[in-house]
Amino acid sequence: MRRRPPGTYVEVATAGERFRAFVPAALPPEPPVAWSAALRRRFDDALVALGRLDALSAHLPNAALLLYSFVRKEAVLSSQIEGTQSSLADLLLYEIDEQPGVPVGDAREVSRCVAALEHGLKALRGGLPLSMRLLKGMHGVLMAHPGGRGKTPGELRRSQVWIGGTRPGNAAFVPPPASRLAECLKPFERFLNDEPEPTPPLIKAALAHVQFETIHPFLDGNGRLGRLLIVLQLVADGVLREPMLYPSLFFKRHRALYYELLNEVRLHGDWERWLEFFAEGVEASAAQAVATANALLALVNGDRDRIAQQLGRAAGSALAVHQALQRQPIATSAALVQFTGLTAATVNKSLVHLERLGVVAELTNRQRGRVFSYRRYVDELTAELEQGGQPARARRGGAA
Repeated sequence: MRRRPPGTYVEVATAGERFRAFVPAALPPEPPVAWSAALRRRFDDALVALGRLDALSAHLPNAALLLYSFVRKEAVLSSQIEGTQSSLADLLLYEIDEQPGVPVGDAREVSRCVAALEHGLKALRGGLPLSMRLLKGMHGVLMAHPGGRGKTPGELRRSQVWIGGTRPGNAAFVPPPASRLAECLKPFERFLNDEPEPTPPLIKAALAHVQFETIHPFLDGNGRLGRLLIVLQLVADGVLREPMLYPSLFFKRHRALYYELLNEVRLHGDWERWLEFFAEGVEASAAQAVATANALLALVNGDRDRIAQQLGRAAGSALAVHQALQRQPIATSAALVQFTGLTAATVNKSLVHLERLGVVAELTNRQRGRVFSYRRYVDELTAELEQGGQPARARRGGAA
C-alpha cells in the first residue's frame, strides 16, 4: 500500500546551496496503518516472545548478572551499526582499564552507550517521564568522550544535518531544519506519553524509532540513541522489567534492509513493511536473548556443580570467584578481590583451581595485574555476534 509521504518538504538555502529538507507529520500515521491479519499476528508473536523474556528476567536467580552483559551486547551491536569496531571482549577489557584489541576510542564510545542507557533507566526510575529532557541527558552522557566535544552534548542541534552524500544537495535524506525541530519534537514527546490518546507499547516503540531517526534532533549519536529508545520505551511502559532485549543484533544482520525501510516510510509512508520488519526483529531478538540466557544458566550450573564436587574445602572461595565472574566475565585478579571481599591470596588460589578445571583462562602472561576470562561464558555471549543472520521476511511487496 502506497500513501502520501508522512510529512512535507521545505526549501532550504544555506552556504549558497538550495535543497529540500523533510519535516515529518506528527504521530500516529495518517491515514492509519493498514493492519492485515498477518501483521497483527506478527505483533502478537513479538509480544509473546517479550513476555517470555520478561518472565525469565523475573525468575532467574542470576538475572542481574545477565543484565550486565546483555546491556553491553546491545551497546556493542548498536555501535557496530554506526561503524565502530569494538567487540564485547574489547569493551570488557576497556572497562577494567586494559588495552582492547581495537583503538581505545572505539571501546570508549561503546562504553558511553552503556552509560547513556544506565542514565536513562535511572532517570525513569527516579520519576522522570520519557521526554526530550531525559533524552538530552542521555545524549550528554553518550557524547561525553573526546570525539564528542564538538557535537554539542545534551543539546539539540542548531545547524542542518544530512544522511548519506557529502552535502545536503546530494544526500540520501535531509532531516528537518534546526528551526523546525521544536514543532517536530513537541508532538513527538506527547506521543511517547500517550497523548492525545494511548498507543500499544510495542507499536509505539516501532513508530517512535522511525520518528526519532527522521527528526535527527542531535548533531551526532541519533542512531544509537534511537535504538536505545526502543528498549527504554518498553521498560517505561512496563513491557519489560529490565532492558534484557538487544534488538540491534537483528538490525545489524539486516542493516541494508533496516535503512531501506526507514527511508521507505519517509518517501512513501510505507509503515506496514517497517512494522512487519520491526516486529520480526523484536521477536527474533527476544527469542535469542531467552536462548542465550538459558544456555548461560546451564553452563553456570554445570560449572558450579563441578566446582562443588571437585574442590572440597576450597570450593566455597572458588564459588565466590565464579559468581563474580558471571557479572564481569573478563576481570583482573585485583577486581575479583574487590567483588568477592576475599583476600588476594585466596582469590589467586581459587583462580588456580578454576583454571585447572577449565572454567577460567588467563589472558595475560605476566606476574602482576593478571587478567582472567570466564572463557566459555564469554564464548556463549559472543557466539551469536559472529553468526550470519537468517533473511528477514519483510521485503518489497508487503507481508509474507
